[in-house]
Amino acid sequence: MTVQAILLPVFAQVALTFLLAVWLLRERAGALRRGEVRTGDIVLGQPAWPARATQIANSFHNQLQLPLLFFVLVILAMMTRKADLLFVVMSWLFVASRILHVAVHTGANRLGPRFGAYAAGFVLLLAMWVIFALRILTAGVGPV
Repeated sequence: MTVQAILLPVFAQVALTFLLAVWLLRERAGALRRGEVRTGDIVLGQPAWPARATQIANSFHNQLQLPLLFFVLVILAMMTRKADLLFVVMSWLFVASRILHVAVHTGANRLGPRFGAYAAGFVLLLAMWVIFALRILTAGVGPV
């Protein structure tokens, strides 16, 4: 697989995270401007943000959790030359699950569909790690 094909899902995941960060910044700035929250109420990280800002913040923070394991895996798979078509397809499916999770989390925020999207990404990422580990352990990688 080409470096571009391997990294394109990473770029998509990073773009999703940055889009959420910008959305969160705009939502929080708007809440401050509208007087929905005062600076003194949130300066120490108190949970005083309006519900919508909190909803977006929670979704943003989710993008800094499970995707971290995805980013590490992509780096390792590239370094060891174990990223093939299956890896890239699974990467795209993982990113799609994260996009769906964001859509549900920042939309209706229904727990069932949100958990389903999270679980799909979790299972995909777990499978990716298991496949990668088996490939490394059964084939070896040579000197580092």
